[in-house]
Amino acid sequence: MPKAWSAKDERQYEHVKESNLESGRSEDRSEEIAARTVNKQRRSEGRTPNRRTMGTGNPNTALEQRTRDELYNIAREREVAGRGSMTKSELVTALKRK
Repeated sequence: MPKAWSAKDERQYEHVKESNLESGRSEDRSEEIAARTVNKQRRSEGRTPNRRTMGTGNPNTALEQRTRDELYNIAREREVAGRGSMTKSELVTALKRK
């Protein structure tokens, strides 16, 4: 468990982990699900330092249907220059060129 978690976060983590173990999931998978659940809650409450999504979206979704943040993260992975000041449509165009 990360040190930045509150006592409430730790209790929630343990509760979710135990529930998953009782459901027959493995120890590793239970811990992963519990951590993701707590972190999702922290993000929704704005208690994380970076509110920007870290994901790149569903790979089967067209670029035009993804959010600007998802496009930005893809552009960062592909090292697109000038991505920080680009609009969503500019990111789509740049990603199609790369």
